[in-house]
Amino acid sequence: MSVLTAEPGAAPSGEEPPDTGERHRLTAVTGLAALSLDAMASVAYGPEAIVLVLAAAGAHGLGFTLPVTLAIAGLLAVLVASYRQVIAAFPDGGGSYAVAKRHLGARTSLVAAASLVLDYVLNVAVAVTAGVAALTSAFPALYDDRLWLCLAVLALITAVNLRGIVESAKAFIVPTVVFVGSIFVLIGVGLFRSEPVSTVTAQGHASVLADNATTVGALLLLKAFASGGSALTGVEAIANAVPSFRVPRVKRAQRAEVALGAVLGVMLIGLSVLISRFHLQPVEGVTVLAQLADASLGHNWAFYVIQFATMILLALSANTSFGGLPVLLKLLARDNYLPHVFALKADRQVHRHGVLALALVSAALLVFSGGDTNTLVPLFAIGVFVGFTIAQAGMVRHWRLTRSPGRRGKALLNGFGGVLTGVAAIVVTATKFDEGAWLIVVALPLLVLAFRTVHRAYARIGERLGLGHIPEAPHRDRSVVIVPVSSLSRLTSQALTAAASLGDEVRAVTVCYPDPEDRAQLHALERAWAAWDPGAPLVTLTSERRTLGRPIAEYVRAVTAAEPDTQITVLIPETEPERLWQRLLQNQRGAVVAYAVRRETDAVICRLRFRLS
Repeated sequence: MSVLTAEPGAAPSGEEPPDTGERHRLTAVTGLAALSLDAMASVAYGPEAIVLVLAAAGAHGLGFTLPVTLAIAGLLAVLVASYRQVIAAFPDGGGSYAVAKRHLGARTSLVAAASLVLDYVLNVAVAVTAGVAALTSAFPALYDDRLWLCLAVLALITAVNLRGIVESAKAFIVPTVVFVGSIFVLIGVGLFRSEPVSTVTAQGHASVLADNATTVGALLLLKAFASGGSALTGVEAIANAVPSFRVPRVKRAQRAEVALGAVLGVMLIGLSVLISRFHLQPVEGVTVLAQLADASLGHNWAFYVIQFATMILLALSANTSFGGLPVLLKLLARDNYLPHVFALKADRQVHRHGVLALALVSAALLVFSGGDTNTLVPLFAIGVFVGFTIAQAGMVRHWRLTRSPGRRGKALLNGFGGVLTGVAAIVVTATKFDEGAWLIVVALPLLVLAFRTVHRAYARIGERLGLGHIPEAPHRDRSVVIVPVSSLSRLTSQALTAAASLGDEVRAVTVCYPDPEDRAQLHALERAWAAWDPGAPLVTLTSERRTLGRPIAEYVRAVTAAEPDTQITVLIPETEPERLWQRLLQNQRGAVVAYAVRRETDAVICRLRFRLS
């Protein structure tokens, strides 16, 4: 059910009109810049998450950093291959939601959608706070203002995205190139060094390495794998936003997905190789990436370039959510699980309401956390792993139903990936439950319940409207148009002229109060009306209270009761000021009348705008 209607001349459903604003859409390169920042920036905390978990097993545990990273890179390859297929099979976007909707049923699709919504919102909050944390680490004097800095960064990213996704992509190309280039330089130089060139950054900081620990159990490796899997957040964003790409959308999106997987995989493996080569140990107050930059490039200008590039990209990685979530909200709105306003687009192909909703909820999270990253991180990876698992399960069923060659191997690949991401989701939820993961466990079903509530409401509306059924033939009823007036003016004349064009009978009504001054104004209006003689009677409504809307609504009810087969229209004349600020000078009487009539009657409301310019 949808209450949206096509405009005259619109293309049939499923076809693109000739001018769809292609210049406001993404190429493979700009798509990589706009939608991969989350994944790219995750190399700043993904390897560190692995190292911090393995550090519980001492130096022996750190020796498993590279194997765990290779396992994550393998999962990354599986996800990239899977989402290439998702892009081809679901060119309207939606990622795991679209897959689940077709192959796993409506309930599962809503779980996928809810997990993606939570992940996108949390990604914005985590990315902004992490970027600001990097800034306050370099400039400690700003620490007390971190919340305001977070809100300022969020406002900037929101403003850029409201101008269009292409404009946001262009703005973020340079920071992305600088960051990726810096990491590749760090890895390339580090591979030619046999030992760290500098350890200045870690000096004076306490090590978090456990003492006398020599065993590495399967549970610890699973926990390291699940924690390091946070580096895979953002891999699904391109599949969610396929409609944002230029024609041919599928091929461009697939190229961007493969490029993302290749670049991210090389960076993760390269950094893990350097961690093993330099025998890096995690220390308090210094990131693993900062230690690697120090060890590979030295404590010089190159070190600070990497730190600032990391800071900027972490803050801007929130843009991934602004590219993917509005498209997902559009699909949910189209399926009647969200208000239809989320399906509307602005002139620059922007789902403006989705962008603003994401910004507002993210701002609330920032205020709730006080701009502290550690408060939000435990909640971050759960949603995306749930989405990954549902998407993989859906693609297994997709291959079972299709006749394409190699479908068994592809189904096995997706099934293996689904098992890995499912285990990761369980491990992350169990290990982080007391640290805030319980909020996601509660929020996920509540969000699904909200989707279903909206869907039921739209179903009731559709039933009342008789959507899907041929209605009775239209017919003409006798019509009476009621025009509220308070004085004689050009506005009054235009209102009566419009009313005469709309109905068989026109009646002007005015509300009078018992005060002597008001009675005098009424008599003056009645004399002027008689002298003017516009061909419509002036009906006086007396009210003991100084209310305007209720007497008019009561009169409309009385006319409806006396003439049940008559269509009643209330035409409300209003002035349209020349300047926006001049609206503050208006008395808002039209809005008061419209509200009362809408609430208390079934009359048609028509608001006539008289432009003063």
